[in-house]
Amino acid sequence: MYRLAVLNSHPIQYFAPLYRYLAASPEIDLTVFFLSDLSVREYHDPGFGREFKWDVPLLDGYRHEFLPCFGARDCLSFWRPFTRSMRRRLAEGRFDALWVHGYAHQAALRAIAAARSLGIKVMLRGDSQPTCETRSRWKLAVKRIAMPALFASIDAFLTVGSANRQYYLAYGAAPQCTFSVPYSVDNEFFRTRAVAARAERETLRAELGFARGHPVILFAAKLQRRKRAGDLLEAYARLCSTAPAARRPYLLFVGDGQERAQLARRAAALGLAEQVKFAGFRNQTEMPSFYDLCDVFVLPSEAEPWGLVLNEVMNAGKPIIASDQVGAAADLIADGDNGFIFPTGDIAALARRLEQILSSSEHAAKMGARSLERVARFSFEADRAGLISALEFVTGRAPAAN
Repeated sequence: MYRLAVLNSHPIQYFAPLYRYLAASPEIDLTVFFLSDLSVREYHDPGFGREFKWDVPLLDGYRHEFLPCFGARDCLSFWRPFTRSMRRRLAEGRFDALWVHGYAHQAALRAIAAARSLGIKVMLRGDSQPTCETRSRWKLAVKRIAMPALFASIDAFLTVGSANRQYYLAYGAAPQCTFSVPYSVDNEFFRTRAVAARAERETLRAELGFARGHPVILFAAKLQRRKRAGDLLEAYARLCSTAPAARRPYLLFVGDGQERAQLARRAAALGLAEQVKFAGFRNQTEMPSFYDLCDVFVLPSEAEPWGLVLNEVMNAGKPIIASDQVGAAADLIADGDNGFIFPTGDIAALARRLEQILSSSEHAAKMGARSLERVARFSFEADRAGLISALEFVTGRAPAAN
């Protein structure tokens, strides 16, 4: 059995079920260390622009600990919270390896150094990818020096997708040190809840004021500038200008944030206030109903490291469209098969892709079925298998079940 420590910033709704899954594996003795506990209670998320509390369990089913810190732990930045005792915890736990999620916090860098000094192998997992690189010349110059030095202290890179792997290789990671531990969601959770939501689909449609027989285009994310929801609105306006009245789609925005008011004003100016709806922030257990309702899902973001919402909606069997700056696009979308990839900011191209998918409900359904098949490969079991391979590589021994 491998004794594995994980360091993450705070409990995250996507990772909690993965940690539960790994903790149940007979090959892994898992302990997760967190810097902050802000997400386990109601807190203010600046991206959503509101306070909320997740309605799914974040700490159940796996061993975890919040590291002691100096001062408050309710703010996340490079310096805060300033935790302590990680080196002592690593020494006491007699861990075989430390899995650090990301390196953009001083505590992560200190943990890497502590593990190295104790002879504990270090594995890095994050979602950095080339399109998210800074455009600042001086920052890039610093990264070209700092990143290879940092990566030289990493024993294995747990890659979440192909673009993420390219990023590590570009900064000096050796190919044989990379292991696929793909970004995944709890497929069973979203799949079963989307199926259950079908019985209430028309009720939700009526609540939103959507007429029967009209397709629904869905966007679900924080309404921030980099998500480029305005591109989708403009593409939708072009689509409506040519779509027959009997099949004119609705556009539904699920989420909240600083761009909401501006989007609503623009929809009204375009004469689309009745066709464009804003459902506001919805919690995890509510989302499968919206995935079930839609006919196509769109994520037009720029500099999007991954986009786990695509994994979620694919479990509802829906076609997806994403920009070429969405990290997940290259892995989750087979262009023309289960969706489309379009150039970021190309509104005309996005409108064409929407028209292609929505031109036939049968065609859209077939593309959605392919999404369901494709996302099955991005699973917690795939994560476990990749993680075991990485642990075998860094420790030089095969797992022995407890």
